Amino acid sequence: MRFRSDPAGLRGSIAPVVTPFTDVGELDTEGLRRLISWQLDSGSHGISLGGSTGEPSAQTPQERITAMTEAARLIADRVPFLPGTGSARLDETLQLTAAASELGADAALVITPYYARPTQEGLFQWYATVAGQNPDLPIVVYNVPSRTAVDIAPETIARLRRQCDNIVGVKETTRDFEHFSRVLHQCGRDILVWSGIELLCLPLLALGGVADVRAVDGGGAGEGPRPALRAAPAGGRDLHRDQPGPGQVGAAAGGPA
Repeated sequence: MRFRSDPAGLRGSIAPVVTPFTDVGELDTEGLRRLISWQLDSGSHGISLGGSTGEPSAQTPQERITAMTEAARLIADRVPFLPGTGSARLDETLQLTAAASELGADAALVITPYYARPTQEGLFQWYATVAGQNPDLPIVVYNVPSRTAVDIAPETIARLRRQCDNIVGVKETTRDFEHFSRVLHQCGRDILVWSGIELLCLPLLALGGVADVRAVDGGGAGEGPRPALRAAPAGGRDLHRDQPGPGQVGAAAGGPA
């Protein structure tokens, strides 16, 4: 909870950990503690749990809450904690997000409802409900269309950002750089955008992102993106944000938009 009051500080390499289970199918809390401890010792800038890497759709809500409880206790405000609390069901998403808030999470990572392929208005209402029922918890939209079969539009993210003060950012797991750019242009300078794809961390930083939430297969954790974070061209990011957005270039030059 220490980082909750300043979402702009939720930057760097946020490591999403897997959810280990025992041979008999029970949550392996000891294994989970070892995984998180390794990430912390290796220099990760934050911990996420219950994202795609953690296979939350294969777990019960109670298993997810138990895992969040163990993680929150071990992390103990040393680094930001961003658990995934999304589900295909709204009531389950609200239950998990409320639990994350009570456990002291610094933000909740909420995936778009998968399989149902809702409209953009449906997505807006979904996230507005989650944010409205958890007004003190920063909400990060999780956009991963390859897994959910729905892509939340930059215009929808911008609309949510305008209406809901606690929707602070988006994790973009897409290779569409025009999508990145439109999010940054339409949402303003204070939107936080993370990459969910390792190889796109540096290019997203150049556009104005804040780093990544990515699966790590060992040997370095936060070390990988650290040089990129140090080298991120702040002036270049400001220049990019100040340029005309997609569809505005022609109009700015006096030509057709």
